[in-house]
Amino acid sequence: MSVEDLPDWLPAWCLEYLGGEPVSVLFKLQQISLVFGLRLGDGRDVVVKARADDGRAASCVAAQARLAGRGFPCARPLTPAASVGPLAVHAEEFRPGGELLPGDSPDVAARYGQVFARLMAELSELTVAPPLPNPRWVRWDHADPGVWPAIGFLDSRDQSVVPAYVVDTAVRARGRLLASGLPCVLGYADFEAQNLRWRGREVWTVHDWDSLAWQPEAALAGAASAVFSRDAQPNELAPIASSEAFLAAYQDSRGRLFTAAEQEVAWAASLWPTAHNARWEALHGDAPVCGDALRAQGAERLRRANA
Repeated sequence: MSVEDLPDWLPAWCLEYLGGEPVSVLFKLQQISLVFGLRLGDGRDVVVKARADDGRAASCVAAQARLAGRGFPCARPLTPAASVGPLAVHAEEFRPGGELLPGDSPDVAARYGQVFARLMAELSELTVAPPLPNPRWVRWDHADPGVWPAIGFLDSRDQSVVPAYVVDTAVRARGRLLASGLPCVLGYADFEAQNLRWRGREVWTVHDWDSLAWQPEAALAGAASAVFSRDAQPNELAPIASSEAFLAAYQDSRGRLFTAAEQEVAWAASLWPTAHNARWEALHGDAPVCGDALRAQGAERLRRANA
């Protein structure tokens, strides 16, 4: 990709907010956010992120900036979130390097659980406006009709293709989560292998701070315990023993055991992201990687959730 292919607004935005225009494109990524790695005319390498402005970005960028300032391993924002038409845009330092930590064994799970505990402990020291609405894969607290949050491009598809067991699992897990009465905290809701880089046994960078959330601590830990091993390959639900190891390492690192109710909430939350993705698979006609995992593990996770 060349500089000429960049969105029209981007060079002028870089000049205004970063003091220089891009002269080359290091990379471009697009999932929910649009991410550009850019080299500016003065030789600086920066990352610019743009996503639909739903009101969350200011809190997410502010939290990321404070954690970076405290020495947490993440990229330091170079600008606050700014509005560009329908987009929220910010720039951060380019923090390359590090390697994926693959695998979903209990030992690997425990390492991820320890990092998640450190991350949540750091976030607990911050005060920002709740980053609402929550990301859709942890938005079980929505007020929309039905079990799923309203997502137009999904809701417009034929819902009858979603397997009944996927819907039933989501209904039961959501019911347990909504009945918990636990207080919400600031947390990280996309704790997947693909968003972390490691150097040896130490985490080097945690990426994707767009995905902060406002949910109970036990629920966020439970969701992370289910998805920590996800990378670019179809690998959508950790083994139950590994989720168990993740949660044990998390509690040990935080120095506090979950109550019985929190344990149930953690297991209930461990089902929601995979149920969300299983619905996505069915609606798009994809191979049921998440659906098969949910079929295999759903009953036991629901039992542990008392759902």
